[in-house]
Amino acid sequence: MIAFGCSNLRELDISYCYLITHESLVVIGKNCPNLKVLKRNRLHPTQHVEVVPARFLNVSPQDGGSEAAAIANSMPHLEWLAIGYPKLTVKGLKLICQGCPNLEFLDLSGIATAKLTSQDIDDASSSLLHLKNIKRPCLNLVF
Repeated sequence: MIAFGCSNLRELDISYCYLITHESLVVIGKNCPNLKVLKRNRLHPTQHVEVVPARFLNVSPQDGGSEAAAIANSMPHLEWLAIGYPKLTVKGLKLICQGCPNLEFLDLSGIATAKLTSQDIDDASSSLLHLKNIKRPCLNLVF
């Protein structure tokens, strides 16, 4: 994996990479201690049919919880995070906010509002002392 040779990596966009699992995120976090920006967005499962081959989806969890925990536990120095999992839960968001206390920007625009309310986002992010901006989910998105 490329993460082993990139200890100075500061920004990584692995959005829509379905072969990257929560285990991969742990390896990236442990081997890239200077990582400040992570973009990890995904399509809603109903959008996968025409875009992502089934063999990729079978190895990639769709709940977001395991990846949220991997980010929280292995990337404590993140300052900018775009995490668009249609099914990210309140628990997953809380883990991220607790494990990544230096977040300045949090993009949740791809999250299903049925899973996270505005109050959930406020509560989870209240401990982020450096937070400057949250890009909230579109209230019209229902998955």
